Amino acid sequence: MPYRSIVLVKQVPDTRSIRGEVMTADGTMNRAALPAILNPEDLNALEMALQVRDQYGGTVTIITMGPPQAATVLREALARGADKVILLSDRKFAGADTQATSYTLKCAIARVGEFDLVFCGRQAIDGDTAQVGPQVAQKLGLPQITYAESIVSLEAGEIIVQRAFDLGTEVVKCKLPCLLTVVDSANRPRPASARRRIRNKLAAIPSEIPALLAQWPEFGDPAALQSYLQKNGLAIPVWTAADLAADEALLGLGGSPTQVHKVSYVVLEAAESKEIPATPEGIQALIDELVQEYILG
Repeated sequence: MPYRSIVLVKQVPDTRSIRGEVMTADGTMNRAALPAILNPEDLNALEMALQVRDQYGGTVTIITMGPPQAATVLREALARGADKVILLSDRKFAGADTQATSYTLKCAIARVGEFDLVFCGRQAIDGDTAQVGPQVAQKLGLPQITYAESIVSLEAGEIIVQRAFDLGTEVVKCKLPCLLTVVDSANRPRPASARRRIRNKLAAIPSEIPALLAQWPEFGDPAALQSYLQKNGLAIPVWTAADLAADEALLGLGGSPTQVHKVSYVVLEAAESKEIPATPEGIQALIDELVQEYILG
């Protein structure tokens, strides 16, 4: 039986490059100032969806929300094997917390139509909240399986999944459709295919047409290039708030009950290190210090 899978992915800033100056006055992040990557655990979610399609047939549709440059991660998803991609981009989405983000994603999934499985990474490395997946499931009225590490079986409208925790595993069964959040130990994501990367090198959103035309002037004019992209399945659709028929009061910064008040960074320098004697007394002194500093205990 083929399964229709939707994978929610996010373009995130490379956290190795984050500094205090990238935070804006309203507590949001200036993402354009940072190098961006596809959220690591979303790659695990994509791989799990691709494995389902490879084994049972079906389709894998990718949805991401972000500024126009987020189209980059959609091309990456196409190169890794996704069938369809959708960008949710609108100034009205800007500044969204997990509540507003999950509402926007819920509206997009509802517009996609019928589906069997929704996959997303356990959490994003820029927020580390692990809230968006469960909130999307709640808003869609779906059962959810978090911390999914492997699919044990998938048949007769049911899925059995092994969940991974620090202290062990758990096997659960759930009716379809459902949402899974996937951990990084689930699999090793397949690399991008050179053939698929070449096939999708022109995949673009409308705002990227001028830059593409400058690189490929043989298309003549924007309308001709857009027609070519549409004909060959390379036009990446961009959905706005109006396309989603969303309640604008629930979108973006205005629909976000939480904002970041302040970001602080603790940098441990080599001068702050100390040597612990390899003796029972030295170890006990270290434990006492960790307890005193509220690191343990």
